[in-house]
Amino acid sequence: MSNGSGVSRGDRNRNARLARLRELVPVTNAIVGIDLADSKQMVVVTDHDSKVVARRTFRCRAWDLGSALDWAAGRAAAKGWAGVTVSCEPTGHRWRVLGQLAADREMPFVCVQPMVTSWARRTEDLTFDKTDEKDAVLIARLTAQLRCYIPERVDETWGRLRHLGARREQLVEETVSQVQQMRDLLECVWPAVLDAARQPFRSRTWRAALTVILDRDAGDLARTRRLGLARFETAVRREVTRSGGQKPCLRIARRVFTALADPAGVTEHRRGALERAQLVMTDWQESQRRLAESLSHRSLHDGVRRRSARGGRPGAAAPQPAEHGDLRLG
Repeated sequence: MSNGSGVSRGDRNRNARLARLRELVPVTNAIVGIDLADSKQMVVVTDHDSKVVARRTFRCRAWDLGSALDWAAGRAAAKGWAGVTVSCEPTGHRWRVLGQLAADREMPFVCVQPMVTSWARRTEDLTFDKTDEKDAVLIARLTAQLRCYIPERVDETWGRLRHLGARREQLVEETVSQVQQMRDLLECVWPAVLDAARQPFRSRTWRAALTVILDRDAGDLARTRRLGLARFETAVRREVTRSGGQKPCLRIARRVFTALADPAGVTEHRRGALERAQLVMTDWQESQRRLAESLSHRSLHDGVRRRSARGGRPGAAAPQPAEHGDLRLG
């Protein structure tokens, strides 16, 4: 099917994105490329052909870069440029500081995705050589080519929401890592217990049964086996209730009890590995508790509602953070 206008929707979206970037990177502005670091900041002023107009190293923290921006604006004005556009990679927290300093001086501010800089570094001189001096020029060159993006503007509410989301992401990573550790340990020394439930780590009964065993035995499975099935089920029921459940799945509890007699596994490591699994289980339970708290945090919901009330689409996903970058190249 032909398109009567000759321009697809993707073309229109790309053209609109490039037009927004061109407003921030006009041909009348020089480009200030900054390679950010802890206490050494490399600043270059270039034209749109990436020819260096001025270069200077500032031995200062990110919060002291205001003088660097003033210096760059002065050098650009001396060469006849109407203004400057500030560009950097979104590394750590320093890009936020630079963005605020640029906004205070009414300077346009854009970011270059670090992956794009890495690719451009190889095409610059066919080497992997990475220096602050080269990277600052590369950042300016990519900005001139509009291979940059506009970082989101964050108000106080949205900024708080972003940090709470980062905390939740960290907790999710912790819980996944802890589950993998426990699975590896059990597969090594007691693989039979993992077959007691189809999805053991999602089963409240399986988790309760494992908690009972690890708390009682310290690696000696025969001790729980001598307890007997009836008393074991009672202990599992008590643990399920303590963790907020209603009643255990006795089929899973009985399979776990049967697995106590299974000899498969590296028995020499069983006591130590199960003791370690108990410690990881404790950490996992604490991580899950903190994750539940973060998911139910009122600020998350309040932030979304306030954002929606100001014109955002209810239920829309949060804008992409600048540290991730826009991988769509102009």
